[in-house]
Amino acid sequence: MTRKAPTTPRHIILDLLAGVLDRHQLLDDVLDDPRLHGLEERDRGFVRLVTTTTLRRLGQIDALIDACVDKPLRAGAAVAQQVLRAGICQLLFLDVAPHAAISTSVDLVKGTSQAGFAKLINAVLRRLDRDGRAMVAAQDESLLNTPEWLWRSWVEAYGEETAHAIGTAHLTEAPVDLSVAADPEGWAAKLGAEILPTGTLRLAGGGSITALAGFDEGAWWVQDAAAALPARLLGDVQGKRVADLCAAPGGKALQLAAAGAEVTALDRSAKRLVRLSDNLKRLGLSATVVTADAGTWVPPQPLDAVLLDAPCSATGTLRRHPDVARHKNPAEIVKLAGVQARLLAAAAAAAMLKPGGVLVYCVCSLEPQEGPEQVERLLAAGAPLRRIPIRADEVGGLAELITPEGDLRTLPCHLADKGGMDAFFASRLEKVG
Repeated sequence: MTRKAPTTPRHIILDLLAGVLDRHQLLDDVLDDPRLHGLEERDRGFVRLVTTTTLRRLGQIDALIDACVDKPLRAGAAVAQQVLRAGICQLLFLDVAPHAAISTSVDLVKGTSQAGFAKLINAVLRRLDRDGRAMVAAQDESLLNTPEWLWRSWVEAYGEETAHAIGTAHLTEAPVDLSVAADPEGWAAKLGAEILPTGTLRLAGGGSITALAGFDEGAWWVQDAAAALPARLLGDVQGKRVADLCAAPGGKALQLAAAGAEVTALDRSAKRLVRLSDNLKRLGLSATVVTADAGTWVPPQPLDAVLLDAPCSATGTLRRHPDVARHKNPAEIVKLAGVQARLLAAAAAAAMLKPGGVLVYCVCSLEPQEGPEQVERLLAAGAPLRRIPIRADEVGGLAELITPEGDLRTLPCHLADKGGMDAFFASRLEKVG
């Protein structure tokens, strides 16, 4: 007889952390645990908050554990380690009463095969209840919570001051942003949202997305402010034939369809395209949805415009996906760069894009190898393309989002006073000859 997994919120938290950190599962996947659906909304929120905050603050939390134990926890102490991590998160980074954070953590490990760690967990948490806040104040949170290889990359690309600002931005939950099909001022008033300089609506609070006004009638869709910019760089697409390569989950395809383009939305994952098709139906928009490899697909005739949002490391989305920092590594960046180069060459081919046509290449990555280096390599190889510099007025007047080369480079610390934005790189190229 199979033993049922415990369904209390704190037991679920342990399982979710183990899923991400020990079994290398995606955070979005573990948060789809059926046990969460059986919890009351308050408990579901607690599980998500502790899990995501523990991942955001993992470097700080592990440094605190190291400071409180004589020797590192051995490999066989995985459960005890997750109990300590979640307990420290509640004690020092969330508003959980000390007695509750400590007692529930000790009780959690007592019910496992690692009950022998109960005294250690109790001792560590009690010491941190006494000294932990001062210890946290002395930590470099940006540095500690960023894997070393990523930190070195950001310092080299953006400088140490900006690297710190990026790391700090990653410690805050990303707000909910919406792109609207029409009447942004009206929907901002109805939803109590702020209109950002780039035109995106930013919600003030949380709650269920599907319960918001305008969801059922398809007035808007969820899309980060930075993610909404690349499609706009194609300009007026009314009546133009446009391909959104690697389109799923579909925010950019929705933008293009809403702007009047004849859209082909292509992705190699049929499963991921289901969500795109559902959103097209909800919004009353149309597009030709194609399951294919963007590196080999050829349109019936060359297109007016192509948007390539290439597969990437997604290091620009750590505010929403803090697990990404724990799953990626330098070798994977090299592998992804090879994929991006292949797709970018296909997008620029004569069979894909007609002379005078516009190609926008973008990635939600902070890594130069996946962004500007891809474009420079393509141009240096003699591709019949020329860069069309992006203007500040195309991105809400935010000149800081534009590089000296005329490309788009958003950072998590941009618009920090309004909640930040994802990191995106985009370059606009015109087919010549």
